[in-house]
Amino acid sequence: MKALGRVIASAAAAAMLMQCGCAGKQIVRSQKEQTVISLAWWGNDPRTEYTLKAVRVFEELHPDIKVKCNYSEWSGYEARNRIRMVSETETDVMQINVGWLDDFSKDGTGYYDLNEVSDVLDLTNFPEDTLKYGTRNGVLNAIPVAMNTETVYINKTIFEEHGLGVPQTWDDMFAAADVLSKDGIYPLCGASKAIWLYSIAYTEQKTGRTFFDKNGAIAFTPDELKVMIEFYNEMVDRKVIPKIEDFKKVNVENGTCAGAVAWVSDAINYFGKPIERGEEVIAADYTAFSPADSGAGWYEKPATLYAMSKNTAHPKEAAQLLDFLLNNKKMALLQGVEKGIPISKSAKDYLDEAGQLSGLQYEASIVMDDNANLREMSPLIENIDLINGFNYAANLVLYDKATAEEAAQQLYDTYAESFDMAGVD
Repeated sequence: MKALGRVIASAAAAAMLMQCGCAGKQIVRSQKEQTVISLAWWGNDPRTEYTLKAVRVFEELHPDIKVKCNYSEWSGYEARNRIRMVSETETDVMQINVGWLDDFSKDGTGYYDLNEVSDVLDLTNFPEDTLKYGTRNGVLNAIPVAMNTETVYINKTIFEEHGLGVPQTWDDMFAAADVLSKDGIYPLCGASKAIWLYSIAYTEQKTGRTFFDKNGAIAFTPDELKVMIEFYNEMVDRKVIPKIEDFKKVNVENGTCAGAVAWVSDAINYFGKPIERGEEVIAADYTAFSPADSGAGWYEKPATLYAMSKNTAHPKEAAQLLDFLLNNKKMALLQGVEKGIPISKSAKDYLDEAGQLSGLQYEASIVMDDNANLREMSPLIENIDLINGFNYAANLVLYDKATAEEAAQQLYDTYAESFDMAGVD
């Protein structure tokens, strides 16, 4: 009997185990398997906050997809991105800088061909003339989110308090400096890259030569570089701008700088506090020798782009996320114009309906869109070695270590060691 009891007990226990096992299998079968994809971006805290909210919305819309997020400030992101691209461990969807297309995909094979997922990713929202910025060797590697250019912002309130109108010409800037400097105010300032591009615009207008030729080689000779160096030093000497080493964004916020050269996408980043104080800030015309030449020598580029990894194991799901980031209404309303005025027709229409197409950044975008003189920016023009070389040469003259002619020749020789030079026509 005891033996029979043990048999019955064992059978009952086995039955219970089988039921648990079946129940476990049923639970597994009833749960939806999630595809995990990854997304990476750079930006400040507000960008990270709204992007994380958007990802949660996307996951609610697509419960079968889980998104792993990677984000940081620009410098850390750029360094990690290069490591990821070289080691082929990049995220499925990523925010990229336009220059990285030439760095990692000159032949079009470095990123996923987005035309292959056009059944999921709605490309009809984007004009062909903007998709070209993300195309290499005929392959659509990335899609621009918005367009960008360095822009002249003027705190009109400060200028008017000193009896000055909005400057339009180079002479206007120097005349404004003569007045504003008496109160310790600069009419303009900007970070290193901004002043570099501002000086290029002046030199292209003055000499009639472009910095690059049609083949992408540097076309400035020592003569043009001398003009550029002299212009920068004159701006510093006559207090149009502080030295680039002395630039601080806080001086724009507190009114020590009554204007700034900054990207369209940085409008509120620079002038948010003056606007909150009730001061009037405008996006002025691009500085030129005459108003009719505004925009000559100035360049535009995508503010940022989205791309997909060529190594993604889940192209459909990655394309769904990419379409959401670019074209979805909820994403558009969360992002607003933080990355610039969206190129996507759908996203722009959503913002228009919600009354979000307004403010300084939108005004700067209108100035950009309405100017026919702006040209496509070569990624090379933002090369840090070009910029640092110019800054060093300009400081040689500023601190009486060389004449402008000597510094220009030295700069030309420095460029010739590392870059293609067109030489004299």
